[in-house]
Amino acid sequence: MTVTNRKSAKRTDAIDPAKAARHALRELHDTVEGTLDPLGMAAPIVHAQLAWLAHPQELAERLVSLSSDLWRLQWHSAYRSLGLPSKDPVSPNADDERFSDPVWTDSASWDLTKEWYLAFTHHMQDMLFDTPGLSSKERRRAAFWWRKWLNAVAPTNFFWTNPVAIRKAVESRGESLAHGFRNMLCDFEAGDVRMSSPGDFKVGENLATTAGAVIFRNQLLEVIHYAPTRPKVHAQPVVIVTPWINKFYILDLVSKKSMVRYLLDQGLDVFITSWKNPDASMRDVRFDTYLQDGVHAIVETARQFTGAPKVHAVGYCIGGTVLAMYMAWANKRFPPDEVPVADWTLLTTLVDFHKPGDIEVFIDDASVRYLAENMARKGFLDGKEMASAFRLLRSNSLIWHYVVHGWLYGEAPLAFDVLYWNMDTTRMPFAMHSWYLRELYLENRLIEPGALTVAGEALDLSNVTQPLYAVSAEDDHIAPWTQTYRINNLVTGPKRYVLSSSGHILGIVNPPVNPPKRKFWVADARRSEKADDWRNRAAAHSGSWWGDWMLWLKPRCGELVEARFAASKDFPALAAAPGTYVLER
Repeated sequence: MTVTNRKSAKRTDAIDPAKAARHALRELHDTVEGTLDPLGMAAPIVHAQLAWLAHPQELAERLVSLSSDLWRLQWHSAYRSLGLPSKDPVSPNADDERFSDPVWTDSASWDLTKEWYLAFTHHMQDMLFDTPGLSSKERRRAAFWWRKWLNAVAPTNFFWTNPVAIRKAVESRGESLAHGFRNMLCDFEAGDVRMSSPGDFKVGENLATTAGAVIFRNQLLEVIHYAPTRPKVHAQPVVIVTPWINKFYILDLVSKKSMVRYLLDQGLDVFITSWKNPDASMRDVRFDTYLQDGVHAIVETARQFTGAPKVHAVGYCIGGTVLAMYMAWANKRFPPDEVPVADWTLLTTLVDFHKPGDIEVFIDDASVRYLAENMARKGFLDGKEMASAFRLLRSNSLIWHYVVHGWLYGEAPLAFDVLYWNMDTTRMPFAMHSWYLRELYLENRLIEPGALTVAGEALDLSNVTQPLYAVSAEDDHIAPWTQTYRINNLVTGPKRYVLSSSGHILGIVNPPVNPPKRKFWVADARRSEKADDWRNRAAAHSGSWWGDWMLWLKPRCGELVEARFAASKDFPALAAAPGTYVLER
């Protein structure tokens, strides 16, 4: 009897409360994730809360820190209530413009509203980022979704807690509210919070106006050849593979911002992809098709049109990812001297998806399975769903800013070409996009030699020996530069790497202006070198990186020859630029 009791006591004492809590937490997480929360919005937050309960000592230390800050905040509140000066104990982050109006500091009542909101917000975010017992990815997911809720309930987002909105309503005698109500109804009708007015722009009239012609068309893309702006052009053509997640004219917005126009004025012969906007009939189009009937098709079209044996290929975002795969494919498919690409450029391109930026909060088994099932029902992923996900990554600047200014202040959407392009969404075919999410984002197989077979070839990036010019953006949250730098450790040819200031779009759509608005860092990349080590030795320059690119690219593009017109006898014009696919909604 005594022995039995001792064994029972031993078993009881062996129970680890932390392990038991983690086990219960995992079961709860799996249940919620698989049934009620397929996108993983609530489960990470629940997971974090239970993790804190399983670590009472760390929780107590956090509560002591919070109570200390709240004590300072109470003193600040007392001073402001008495009309005495007091320095704000909590300051907005440097990029937080919600409280920039002086009323949030000058008025005691509004200052206290701001301070109490910021105090709880900052402490909650810090706790989530430092949650014990969770992986770094789980912490980031929990902090992300909680931050979305905290952003949504900010006092600036509601009329009666936004002093600027109240002031504008009084000054305009209610006109701002009337305009805001109309803006809200228009947004509801559009099914989105508009960032730009659709009536301000029209593709082919005041956007994408560079002259050219569609000289090739298949079920997947149109190839646009642009009319030369110089009497002579370099013999080797430039082929641009644009992302099919958005429309190609981000590189040909207006003449002053157009990369296409800049390349033409530099004496280069330019071809670009304009992808078809898929519908349900294209549900079974695979990634192999995008490589063969997309990238390979434009490369061969440019070679045949110009008579040049090789091209210079440029890939932007996912267009760069498929170009990197094409380079591995071509180096496997053709003898070394017959690879149709002589050298290449990547713009904000991921090939290693280990840490793909903020987008990883949407990427796990459950969310990918949910998206795949959703796409399987419709045959495609709606572009608005993808655009909403990307906007959610920067909800204050890309959602709530427009709610406040449009609905509360009654301001009309700005006429901004980049924002109009951002709203001009495209769809993704089911087979291609589900494969892309799983094989690249979820499994990260592109960096494993031979792990991916595309269009009949096992891909190995180390086989790519062609010279590479790679560009990333310092503030890019879609393709973080430290992760895009990984391409330099995977391909074996000579490499030059550039880091531009700004983000995913404006770091690339970055024409030379005077005075310079931006800066860049540049240096040749070394294999097996870390990104930070490259940054420490890279040379800093003011202005646009486009000039450095031309110094690298133009000598590689061959001698000057007579300019080739936008269409020819063998390649008649099927439509004037910007073509027909870009107009599909």
